[in-house]
Amino acid sequence: MAEAHRQLEICNACRYCEGFCSVFPAMMRQKVFAAGDLSHMANLCHNCRGCYYSCQYTPPHEFALNIPAVLADIRQENWESYVRPRALARWFHSHGLALALVTVLATVLLFWMATRTQVSAPATFYAYLAHNLLVIIFAPAFVLPLVLIALGLRNYWRDTGGHWPSMADLREAFGSVAKMKNLAGGHGDGCNFEKEDRYTNARRYAHQAVMYGFGLCFLATASATVMHYLFDWPAPYGLLSPPKILGLSGGVLLILGTIEMIRQKLKADPGLGASRVWRGELAFTALLGLTATSGLALYAVSGTHMVKPLLALHLGCVLTLFLMMPFTKMVHGFFRVSALIIEAQKRRANGM
Repeated sequence: MAEAHRQLEICNACRYCEGFCSVFPAMMRQKVFAAGDLSHMANLCHNCRGCYYSCQYTPPHEFALNIPAVLADIRQENWESYVRPRALARWFHSHGLALALVTVLATVLLFWMATRTQVSAPATFYAYLAHNLLVIIFAPAFVLPLVLIALGLRNYWRDTGGHWPSMADLREAFGSVAKMKNLAGGHGDGCNFEKEDRYTNARRYAHQAVMYGFGLCFLATASATVMHYLFDWPAPYGLLSPPKILGLSGGVLLILGTIEMIRQKLKADPGLGASRVWRGELAFTALLGLTATSGLALYAVSGTHMVKPLLALHLGCVLTLFLMMPFTKMVHGFFRVSALIIEAQKRRANGM
C-alpha cells in the first residue's frame, strides 16, 4: 500500500496519462488516497500497460514507476481478502495448474463412476447420467460460489463508497464492459499488453470472445432448462434449436478467445502484472478452454460410445470451474463491473 501511495502521488502530479483509462480520472479527483480509493482504482485497472510504456518515470528512472504491477498486486490482494476462504485462493494461484488438474481428474473419476455402463449407442448423455442427478450436483456447485462472491462484493462495495446504483450508472458501466472500453486505450488503438512497445486490440478482442462466448454457453444451458421444464421438451435437441445454436457459437468463441489469451500471456512481461499469480491465471484460462473444447467434442460424438468418457471429462471441467470460481481469475469480472458502477456514481456525484 505504501508503494502504491508513492507511485500514484507521482502519477497525480504528472497527469500525462490522463485519458488512457478509467483509473486516471478516478485518481485525479483527489490528492490523498485511502485504502478504499486504492482498491477502487486497482479494480478499474485492466492491466493494459499503456501507461507504463508511455511513462517517462519507469525504470531505470529513479522514480521506478510500475503502475500496472502495483495495481495488479493490490487487485489480487483485494480478491483474496474479500472472498473467503483466503487460503484457497492463495493456494490456487500458487499451485494453479496442479490444483486444477487434480480437481478435474477427481471430478472426472466421480462422474465416470456415476455414469451407467450398460447403455447401447446411439444414446444421449441423459442415458448415462440422469437429469435430476445433474441438477442435484450442479445447482449447489453453482449457487454456493456465487454466494461467497456476493458476500465479498458487499464488503468491497461498502469500503469503496458504493451505493444503490441508478439505471444511468448501470447503463454506463455495462456499456463500458460490452465494448471493453478500458482495453481500447485512450486513443482507441488498443493496449500494450505484449512485450513490444506497440498498440493492438488483440487482447480486447480475445476478452470479448471469452466474455460473449461464456454468455452464449450460459444462455444455451438456460434455454435448455426452460425447454425441459416449461415445455416438457427434453434433450437431445436439433442443430437449429436454441441450445445448440447458442452452445456451438459460444463454445467456438471461448476456444478462440482462450487460445489468444494464453498466447498473449506467454508473450507478455510478467513483471508488469501480479507475477505471483501468473501460473494460476494461466491454469484458469486453460481450464476455461478445455471446458469449451470438451463440450464441443461431446456434441461431435453424440450417439457413439465416446459419449461416456467425454461426458465425464466435460462435467468434471464444468464442476471444477464452478467450484473454483470465487478463487480464480473469474472473480475479476464481478469486481471490475462493480468498480465501473461505483466509478459512474462518483463521476455523476462530481458533475463529470
